[in-house]
Amino acid sequence: MEGEIDHRATRRDFRAGTLARAELNPDPWVQMQRWLQEAESAGNFDPTAMALATADSNGVPSVRYVLLKHFDVRGVCWYTDNRSQKGQELAANPHAAIVFYWPELDRQLRLAGTVALLPEEDAESYFRQRPLGSRLAAAASEQSLEIADRVSLEARVAELKAHYPNGDVPRNPAWRGYRLAPQRFEFWQGRSNRLHDRFVYTPDGDSWRIARLMP
Repeated sequence: MEGEIDHRATRRDFRAGTLARAELNPDPWVQMQRWLQEAESAGNFDPTAMALATADSNGVPSVRYVLLKHFDVRGVCWYTDNRSQKGQELAANPHAAIVFYWPELDRQLRLAGTVALLPEEDAESYFRQRPLGSRLAAAASEQSLEIADRVSLEARVAELKAHYPNGDVPRNPAWRGYRLAPQRFEFWQGRSNRLHDRFVYTPDGDSWRIARLMP
């Protein structure tokens, strides 16, 4: 390919830190919160950005970034239009995987599990907390459907803004919240010479089993 870049010349070593078994909290949720806070302290632009991988009923995968909005021991949550590609795929195949990447610390966090819709009232509550521009955009967009041009999209937003001059734009019922309940966490710390530290948490009764994986 003309102009192809040889990425072998851009390789770098990972020297930001190490990860030992003794440093891990027995609870992966506590460990996850710790890493999120450390990523923010390290200057990550948006530590809550996470790549969400879904697959359709035939197992064909797709992936995109979404934003983590809240989490607890039941799972990690985000919001989107259920008419979107990811919404349709999750309706057909409720298994998904997520990865966070924090390059400032040479860290990744992977989660995998099943996904379920949050209650309508959760979506309504969060929708009301969003800035007006975000609410207008969500209400105007039928996510992932084709549209003729940018002008048409902006016209839909302008029409909604005129119709709701007080800013009380309603949530489209298709705009919902999702929760992934992990059955697996993997904490990955980049190390020199590609001898990375990897630890996986899997359910073990009422607690979690922690195992080290080879890199």
